Amino acid sequence: MPINITMPALSPTMEEGKLAKWHVKEGDSVSSGDVIAEIETDKATMEVEAVDEGKIGKIMVAEGSEGVKVNAVIAVLLQEGESADAAPAPQAEAPKPAGAPKAEAPKPDSPKADAGTLMYDKGTQTGSTAPVANSNTGSSAPQAVAAPASKSEGGKVFASPLARRLAKEAGIDVSAISGSGPKGRVVKSDVEAAKSGKTPLKAAASAPVTAQAAGGAAPAGGMTKAQVLALYPEGSYELVPNDGMRKVVAQRLTESKQTVPHFYLTLDCKIDALMAAREQINASAPKGKDGKPAFKLSVNDFVMKAWAVALQRVPAANATWAGDSILYHKRSDVAVAVAVPGGLFTPVVKSCDTKTLREISEEVKDLASRAKSKKLAPHEYQGGASSVSNLGMFGIKHFSAVINPPHGTILAVGVGEERVYPENGQIKIGQFMTVTLSCDHRAVDGALGAEVLGVFKGLIENPVMMLA
Repeated sequence: MPINITMPALSPTMEEGKLAKWHVKEGDSVSSGDVIAEIETDKATMEVEAVDEGKIGKIMVAEGSEGVKVNAVIAVLLQEGESADAAPAPQAEAPKPAGAPKAEAPKPDSPKADAGTLMYDKGTQTGSTAPVANSNTGSSAPQAVAAPASKSEGGKVFASPLARRLAKEAGIDVSAISGSGPKGRVVKSDVEAAKSGKTPLKAAASAPVTAQAAGGAAPAGGMTKAQVLALYPEGSYELVPNDGMRKVVAQRLTESKQTVPHFYLTLDCKIDALMAAREQINASAPKGKDGKPAFKLSVNDFVMKAWAVALQRVPAANATWAGDSILYHKRSDVAVAVAVPGGLFTPVVKSCDTKTLREISEEVKDLASRAKSKKLAPHEYQGGASSVSNLGMFGIKHFSAVINPPHGTILAVGVGEERVYPENGQIKIGQFMTVTLSCDHRAVDGALGAEVLGVFKGLIENPVMMLA
């Protein structure tokens, strides 16, 4: 009988994804293990393989479709002698491709539905995200204040389904758009004109709109459309909808700052010996045929190694909070923050304390490169007990990083620079680096955080001790 090919769960928290690309078409023959499609989540792009041999009888989800639920049927595989007519019906309605209009006839929505449109979309997000309710009022959407567009006698807004979807994605209340279609119906071109600022949106009044007038404060520190119209002149800004990655970053870090009791410990590390060791090691790197060295260690490689070893020497600090218990980790699995367009990845270097500086350097470079192209597998950026975030390459001297749940700590590293310092009554010049440790006070207390940071300082200032 026909076999359903379903949307796979690429991580434990995945709820939906985007069918980015089909590698096959209807009628193609495939064997078990053949790559048939590519799936995108907020974190990675993964390949989907055929589970059996047969012929692609029917593709249920078009290429480019977003919001495809996990376990939804995306295609049907036919066995020998079967026809597409025998294919089972899909188990769930497949979403429309991004940008494609819906086929059904337009159904006007009620004013109540349109009045709650927010500046930022609060719909279901990918990964572990969920809709956010108004933290002040408990309602899921505040009322927007905007003059309605053309309405029927019943007071309902006329707009095409495509126009409604585009307006929602752009964070624009469709009732505030002037329609140019039949009987004042809002169409795609009207939404595009409103987005570009060519056609001004209608507002109830020109006076500033307070949060109360707009139906209460927007959730998670955002703004209602009415508030945006009141605060910022038309054409003075560009509205860019948040993608899945940005929504996940915002949701997780907001949760971290609201639920994790952070405290911060800062100290300076003298890195003259580290810089000398780094220069000596890099100078000894063998040259390839092209004349380039086989490897080049960075200061961050030493930081990763030193922090991983410090967590082993103070095992009580290698901990994460687990509600009714604390997890004390036996390995030093250290994540490294990697900035990518539109967000942040934290790939994990497993057993970092047991690896050489060269191994750490090569692994971090590989993980960072694949993170920027969204080619990491879920197991490569999940887990870990601590993180390192280094902004020294940007000239940042000092900062405090936000803990990445469920990690118990994160080490923020600043730039290495020459500083004047006193020693035995003399003024000297040395190279220093400021580091700040953010701790989850539930799992790592002040004295414990100070102890592990002190061990790290000793290792950084005397790199040879990493080998002891």
